[in-house]
Amino acid sequence: MGPLRHSPGPGERRLLLPTLLLALLLLLAPSPGHATRVVYKVAEEQPPNTLIGSLAADYGFPDVGHLYKLEVGAPYLRVDGKTGDIFTTETSIDREGLRECQNQLPGEPCILEFEVSITDLVQNGSPRLLEGQIEVQDINDNTPNFASPVITLPIPENTNIGSLFSIPVASDRDAGPNGVASYELQVGPEAQELFGLQVAEDQEGKQPQLIVMGNLDRERLDSYDLTIKVQDGGNPPRASSALLRVTVLDTNDNAPKFERPSYEAELSENSPIGHSVIQVKANDSDQGANAEIDYTFHQAPEVVRRLLRLDRNTGLITVQGPVDREDLSTLRFSVLAKDRGTNPKSARAQVVVTVKDMNDNAPTIEIRGIGLVTHQDGMANISEDVAEETAVALVQVSDRDEGENAAVTCVVAGDVPFQLRQASETGSDSKKKYFLQTTTPLDYEKVKDYTIEIVAVDSGNPPLSSTNSLKVQVVDVNDNAPVFTQSVTEVAFPENNKPGEVVAEVTASDADSGSNAELVYSLEPEPAAKGLFTISPETGEIRVKTSLDREQRESYELKVVAADRGSPSLQGTATVLVNVLDCNDNDPKFMLSGYNFSVMENMPALSPVGMVTVIDGDKGENARVQLTVEQDNGDFVIQNGTGTILSSLSFDREQQSTYTFQLKAVDGGVPPRSAYVGVTINVLDENDNAPFITAPSNTSHRLLTPQTRLGETVSQVTAEDIDSGVNAELTYSIAGGNPYGLFQIGSHSGAITLEKEIERRHHGLHRLVVKVSDRGKPPRYGTALVHLYVNETLANRTLLETLLGHSLDTPLDIDIAGDPEYERSKQRGNILFGVVAGVVAVALLIALAVLVRYCRQREAKSGYQAGKKETKDLYAPKPSSKVSKGNKSKGKKSKSPKPVKPVEDEDETGLQKSLKFNLMSDAPGDSPRIHLPLNYPPGSPDLGRHYRSNSPLPSIQLQPQSPSASKKHQVVQELPPANTFVGTGDTTSTGSEQYSDYSYRTNPPKYPSKQVGQPLRLSTPQPPPHPYHGAIWTEVWE
Repeated sequence: MGPLRHSPGPGERRLLLPTLLLALLLLLAPSPGHATRVVYKVAEEQPPNTLIGSLAADYGFPDVGHLYKLEVGAPYLRVDGKTGDIFTTETSIDREGLRECQNQLPGEPCILEFEVSITDLVQNGSPRLLEGQIEVQDINDNTPNFASPVITLPIPENTNIGSLFSIPVASDRDAGPNGVASYELQVGPEAQELFGLQVAEDQEGKQPQLIVMGNLDRERLDSYDLTIKVQDGGNPPRASSALLRVTVLDTNDNAPKFERPSYEAELSENSPIGHSVIQVKANDSDQGANAEIDYTFHQAPEVVRRLLRLDRNTGLITVQGPVDREDLSTLRFSVLAKDRGTNPKSARAQVVVTVKDMNDNAPTIEIRGIGLVTHQDGMANISEDVAEETAVALVQVSDRDEGENAAVTCVVAGDVPFQLRQASETGSDSKKKYFLQTTTPLDYEKVKDYTIEIVAVDSGNPPLSSTNSLKVQVVDVNDNAPVFTQSVTEVAFPENNKPGEVVAEVTASDADSGSNAELVYSLEPEPAAKGLFTISPETGEIRVKTSLDREQRESYELKVVAADRGSPSLQGTATVLVNVLDCNDNDPKFMLSGYNFSVMENMPALSPVGMVTVIDGDKGENARVQLTVEQDNGDFVIQNGTGTILSSLSFDREQQSTYTFQLKAVDGGVPPRSAYVGVTINVLDENDNAPFITAPSNTSHRLLTPQTRLGETVSQVTAEDIDSGVNAELTYSIAGGNPYGLFQIGSHSGAITLEKEIERRHHGLHRLVVKVSDRGKPPRYGTALVHLYVNETLANRTLLETLLGHSLDTPLDIDIAGDPEYERSKQRGNILFGVVAGVVAVALLIALAVLVRYCRQREAKSGYQAGKKETKDLYAPKPSSKVSKGNKSKGKKSKSPKPVKPVEDEDETGLQKSLKFNLMSDAPGDSPRIHLPLNYPPGSPDLGRHYRSNSPLPSIQLQPQSPSASKKHQVVQELPPANTFVGTGDTTSTGSEQYSDYSYRTNPPKYPSKQVGQPLRLSTPQPPPHPYHGAIWTEVWE
């Protein structure tokens, strides 16, 4: 609140000067950023909760996260802890009742001092101390009054007109403009012409004086009752009045007169009673009683009358009470000297006694709480977690003396972690404030309390000192977490336990005290152990709630938490590992209820046929399993450790396709446990059997007339395979003997049908090489010879038998199909035509050459020139043409006929695909010869042999690229009546030379063979021509 404004009345302008000076000082005061002194103005007698000022809003102090606390200023003030707003309280601020504002000189402001501490709650640092002043501004709440309601003023008769007589002044507890402002005299009709009022101003204020305006005659009227009214300058003004009784006295000519108008003296405080202070003296020129003077205090304050004594006769002022400078440093009063005449006259003198200080006061040490730290019964409680330089108390050291006697030095005695730090720079030497703050971190666990003794010594002579102590109780803070005796505890606990059994017990300790050291145990198990264990909150004893099964879980990890009851609570943790011990409570268990294994036949002995897996939920020896074969007949053994079943024999599916037995598993527990499982071994078929031709036989034949219809079945091939599955699925194909494409065979039925019309050239014997293959991998096959004799009748059976015998001796890669003479005659015509065409061409060339030569000779004769040398070579014969002809002729002779194209199999597994024909010599050094078949009737000369030995033509021989005979041998077997060619892809046939008149005479043919696996190159030995007539050569693989 700002100052109360008023308009100065008469005589008040002198009071404005101090007020202006105070305002100027406030304006020049440093800002809050540089000083902590705060000044406010407030009118007295304000109602409760009136806002005086806001430290945050007015001076920029923080308003968030800080605590404001009033340290000095109660009970008149209170402070809002968050905003720093200062309010009035129920105790009204009465300027006239404040001790600080009593005995003030006129114009001095009334100051109410206060102190506020600011504590940062965020950083929890030391509080900041603010010193402030509130200038209590006076309001007009007091009425001016005279000392007595009846004032008697004696005035001698015959007093000169214009004489002045002082009237006792009125007093007003208010100050400044609200003090005494004016006097007013109210007279009756009888005294209206005799008296008037004049107000004079001096150092003591306004002095009312009664003016004698007429002649007084005591004999006519010896007294007059007047009314004097006094009024202050307040708004509204206050006034009071008193009865002024004027008594007319007899004449006293001279008034007493002091030797000095004012007196000053010094009085040492604590002076003894009766000690002379000063003596005032006045003189009176009259004689007798009119010259006798009495000395009295005039308008002296009560304290002056209590401390000093004025001798009525001598004017000697002595001490009559204890004088203490600290209570009153200056005594101001007036002494009235009045004679004893009938009409006494008086005089006044001003006396000022200055009380001189003596070092009679030891320093005063006041210790009080600051900020959040409160004190009770000389003890402060402070948490151990406060930061260094945290203030625990505000120490105010003062000395009521002054000067050197008030210069105080203050220290902390003893070795304690506390020190004093000056809290304000605005204090004086006689009054200082310190923060008692920590120097090092406190630790309740080391020191629980401190007794801090503060010593203050002044600078007097001799010096005085005083001590005060504060007991600081360190409050335990929950700064120590519980600690377990073992951070990790491992426990072995058997399975199949009874619920409620004790598993382990953990123990923790806490270095704190009280509730901060009271521990509560709890479990934080892993998810798998949740609900299985419980712990006693008080003892830390861990029990199991259910029966454990090691096979479900082998170990459990429990997190034990020990939490204290502090606020906030701290926790310590430990880990308990529960290892579940195994019991032999589980039988061995095969992974399957029964095992079925499939193995291929022909596997070698001791080959693995399958693997079983057996598990045991137990552990160690209880889980060590031994496997044996039950009903053991020696066919199978089993490997312990791997569970692999081995066969002691080689399987043959065609003999036995299924084996059944049992396996027994026994663990190593005590007592042991066992389990059984059945095992079935299924022998899978392997393509180890080639198809077997059942019909037709190789020596059989069938007549086929030219009138046979297309699509008609002319023969049926049937075969069997003792394998199974795809290994027994057969397919039929014609591998050779069908150069004209007359026939076709059903791939699944084996039925041979006629596909083309029979022509003249087709007459004769047709030998079809039928290949019967299974679908195994690799496939196996058998070969059948189907003889079809195309003719009108079977009249010439001798010829047919001869043809059949020739067919059996002829290699399979040579086609036997129809009449060979038909093709040979056609070939001879072609040859004859070629020879004639060649002769004609040669003749034409010769004729052309003769013509060219003739033309050149003529040109040479007609174009002869003299002197030109003729060319010698002009008529020389050119052997180049002859040589060319010779080469051509030779080339024709050396050209061999094309070999017969072998029959190719569709799946590239036919017998004749890999056959290659090469020109070969019968013997080293012989020229190549060709064996030409000749058609002549039986009994005719063997021209074939003649041409074979004498013909210069080259001989075509078959040179097979056969594999080596590394693992192969030749077997000669007699053909049964129904002969079947059976092979594994490498069967070959060689015929005798008996029927050389119907075939090319060849050396024993050698053609490639196909077998399972990698083919080998071998040479087939040439059989003798006649002793094995009707036999076939079969290559058998080992």
